[in-house]
Amino acid sequence: MDPGVIGVFIPIILFLVTGLVLVTYYYLRSRERQLLIDKGLDAQSIKEYFAQKKDPFFLMKFGIIAVAFGLGIGIGMMLQDSTDKEYWVPLFLFTFTGIGFIVANLVTHKLRQT
Repeated sequence: MDPGVIGVFIPIILFLVTGLVLVTYYYLRSRERQLLIDKGLDAQSIKEYFAQKKDPFFLMKFGIIAVAFGLGIGIGMMLQDSTDKEYWVPLFLFTFTGIGFIVANLVTHKLRQT
């Protein structure tokens, strides 16, 4: 397929997928609220339910994972440049991201216990 044709379809597909994700999110959120109303919960109970659902450590988890992701890319690229092997970036990217998920889980679990 011609690269020009592919270049035209990329923004179209990007907007379609973004729109689909947003519509699905708002539909499911509205459906969840409707089910809570059907259960007979009042407005205060629904507000308390959604307040409990929020994760106070979300940004810390995201930060730990982002730092691990960046370290994986950085170390992988340095090793790739020094050894001329192609497999270092994906190896360190997946390894450090996995370690980041584990560390984020352990840190938030420890903070919840305190």
